[in-house]
Amino acid sequence: MVVTVDQIREGGLSLEETLSESFLAHAFSEVKDTGFRPDGPAPLHLKLQKTGGGVLLRGSTEVAVHTPCRRCLADVHLRIPVSFTLNLVSQAALAGRKDEDDEQSERAGSFDLERADEELFDGKTINLDPLVREQVLLALPMHAVCTDGCKGLCGSCGQNLNEGQCDCAPGQVDPRLAVLKNIKLN
Repeated sequence: MVVTVDQIREGGLSLEETLSESFLAHAFSEVKDTGFRPDGPAPLHLKLQKTGGGVLLRGSTEVAVHTPCRRCLADVHLRIPVSFTLNLVSQAALAGRKDEDDEQSERAGSFDLERADEELFDGKTINLDPLVREQVLLALPMHAVCTDGCKGLCGSCGQNLNEGQCDCAPGQVDPRLAVLKNIKLN
C-alpha cells in the first residue's frame, strides 16, 4: 500500500484495507521464522493526518494466528490485537534537525527515546507495508502456551504430560550430568 501526501486532505485520510494471509505469512517468516502462521486475512484500519513536520499514522488490526505451544507443541490459536501510532517524518524535515541531533548524540548516545516512534519517508509517498509489517511483528508474544498450567513433554520419552503420566522413573538424571551429583559444596 502506497499513499501520497497529496491524498491526505484537511480532515485526514481514513483507509480500510485487508492484510492478506500471504502478506502475514511472509511477514512472519521474512527475517527469522517466528513459528506463527496466520489463520486468515485481517482487517486493517488506518488514519493519516498531516502535522507540521510530517504525517501522523494511527492504525489497528486484530490478527488471528496459530503456533506450537512452547511446552507441549500442541497447536495454540490466538487473536492478537495490534494498535499503533507513528509519527512519519519527511527526510527534508529531518535534515533541518540533523545539526541539533548530532550535538545531542555526541553527549547522550545515538538513541533518542523521544523520537522512538518516528519513521522516515521521502516527503511525497508513504509505503505503508513495511510499517504495518513491523507493528504486527512487534505485537507477537515471545512465547505462546496452550494453557497456563501446561505440563509440557517428558524429557525422556516425549509423552505429552497433559494427556497422562508416562512410565519414566521420576527424578531420572541425564547420564551426561550424573557426575555432577558427586560435587561437594562447602
